[in-house]
Amino acid sequence: MADQGSEGLFSPFLRRQRLRAARPYLLGRILDVGCGSGALAGLVPWDRYLGVDSDRESLAKAAREHPRHAFASTLPSEPESFDTVVALAVIEHVDSPARFLASLARRLRTDPASRIVITTPHPAAEWIHDAGAHIGFFSKHANEEHQQLLDSEMLSDIGTDAGLRVIEYRRFLLGANQLAVYGRG
Repeated sequence: MADQGSEGLFSPFLRRQRLRAARPYLLGRILDVGCGSGALAGLVPWDRYLGVDSDRESLAKAAREHPRHAFASTLPSEPESFDTVVALAVIEHVDSPARFLASLARRLRTDPASRIVITTPHPAAEWIHDAGAHIGFFSKHANEEHQQLLDSEMLSDIGTDAGLRVIEYRRFLLGANQLAVYGRG
């Protein structure tokens, strides 16, 4: 499904709020995992950005809207090459959040200032996502693809498993969404 961030009446608003939450952490060379149509690219200079998404239609739209930025359909193989790895509204869609986070950690530079920034819905708001998707407020496809919603303790535990620690955590959008910023253990 292409560009789930624009499917649903309030999805563009949610996307803007995720970008707003992540923006203060966008430092150095950025890897945007699950970049969709490239909304984050607009906040990052072209020569410091790589967006990755498995959806070819979204990547084509991202490339049209941000022709100087780099986009790819797979994660780069080179380890330790990014200062900041961002995954906004992605971790809830993967089969193994711990494995996913560990794969992101391998792409971080060893610099102590390197960060992984994620946003994800909070499990307490699952009913809101379900109801909102059912009536067209949020992306029905994105909601159907949720594998697991993680709370703050689970986010901390998977970070520990990946050799990371949560250095900042907060909920936003009336507590329905979360921001977790990871640094090296």
